[in-house]
Amino acid sequence: MVEEKFLVPTNEYLKSGIHIGTKFKTRYMEKFIYKTRPDGLSVLNLQKIDERINVAAKFLAQYDPEDILIVGRRESAWKPIKMFGKVTGVKVFAGRYPPGILTNPNLDIYIEIKVLLAVDSGPDRNAVIDALKMGIPIVAICDTNNQSNNIDLVIPSNNKGKKSLGLFFWILAREYLRNRGILKKDEELKEKVEDFTEE
Repeated sequence: MVEEKFLVPTNEYLKSGIHIGTKFKTRYMEKFIYKTRPDGLSVLNLQKIDERINVAAKFLAQYDPEDILIVGRRESAWKPIKMFGKVTGVKVFAGRYPPGILTNPNLDIYIEIKVLLAVDSGPDRNAVIDALKMGIPIVAICDTNNQSNNIDLVIPSNNKGKKSLGLFFWILAREYLRNRGILKKDEELKEKVEDFTEE
């Protein structure tokens, strides 16, 4: 009867491939790995993915949208994070993160935030480094191949796939808005998962 506790039905998670990791795994991510398949791909523990999305939504909900920045350099993340920004009002940087926007007040594009969400701490490491310098808490989606030593809140998940990122940000948007009291407890987003997913 664990099924009921999940944020979305198990088959939704499985269809999106949110649990499919990479062939490479770091020791940081071992505790989130359920098993390694015969083809060498590591599989993330669905229960832990679900738990951490829930924890992240509750944590982020303590912040106003303008105090949160989501960065995603990888193209598969652009549509989901832009949609997340549109639905929640959170600031997003889709594409290359311009160094210094969190650390250099002299820049025209300088912004002040209270929390950073990185789609992948590898490609998004410049933003992670800036947040570290500023003492800003860092939430990151980490796949089996990620280093998570500078991350305050690790959310294990496939952070490369279009479908998994679409579903991830759809759930996170809904839960963020529910935790902020903008959506009622069982109210759904007007937007569908497909609206968050790259074709």
